[in-house]
Amino acid sequence: MEGGWLTEWLSGLSLPGVVLVMLASMLLAALAGYAARRLERRFSKGRDEKEHTQESYLVGSSLGLLALLLAFSFSMALQRYEERRHLVVQEANAIGTAYLRSQLLDEPHRGRLSDLLIRYTDNRIALANAAREDQRSQLAINDKLLTDIWAAVTAARDSANTHGVTTAILITFNEVIDLDTERKVARQVRVPAPVLLLLYGFLVMNAGVLGFVLEERRAWIGAGVLFVLLSSYTSLISDLSRPASGSILESQEPMLMLRQSLKSQPPKVFDHYAPPKAQSQ
Repeated sequence: MEGGWLTEWLSGLSLPGVVLVMLASMLLAALAGYAARRLERRFSKGRDEKEHTQESYLVGSSLGLLALLLAFSFSMALQRYEERRHLVVQEANAIGTAYLRSQLLDEPHRGRLSDLLIRYTDNRIALANAAREDQRSQLAINDKLLTDIWAAVTAARDSANTHGVTTAILITFNEVIDLDTERKVARQVRVPAPVLLLLYGFLVMNAGVLGFVLEERRAWIGAGVLFVLLSSYTSLISDLSRPASGSILESQEPMLMLRQSLKSQPPKVFDHYAPPKAQSQ
């Protein structure tokens, strides 16, 4: 699985768990920084204005780099989410086109392919919403349906040749199969582990720096609020990087609309304007 052990470990945590782990890590780092400051004071005679200015530059630069890394990580996770969402629309369009082109074939090929595509759509919706323990069984059903669909396309070759739609049928069903693979791969792609490691390292490091430079109680309250916000933001990135188990999943509305459309349009609906001979076939 892309993302390594860190991504796998985070995936096993609930989102509140991610917030708590990150918040605890930053608080511990801040306390460590505060302890380092107290230790440093024992070996220094005082604190001049020049030292205070240098610390301000250090904190500003560190927080600036953290903001840049947070924005980069969020953009990466959001881009992967948008790709998964776009693939749902593409797949719904491909299946719908395959269903319509199947109506150009003679029976029993037309009815067989129409039924297989409806069952395939049901499976794709179930697979997208399946719990982790049910995904393997749904994937097995998915693979069998793909095999049956291609077998039905192969069997319909003579009918497609008769009506001159062989190329159109092959192209659209190839697209359905290709998109099946693309969606499966997209649901495995996550934010790379080095990016997550760098992000969490920067979070802890910045917490330590703040703990080192902050002295007033009011400043510590502000730092605590900042830690909570950063932990929540990190959990959002983690959630977007959970294609199969997160709470922010790509909408299946295009597939639901497609299923409703397919089931409301059985093959006989398309015989409405066909000549009597074609209707009797």
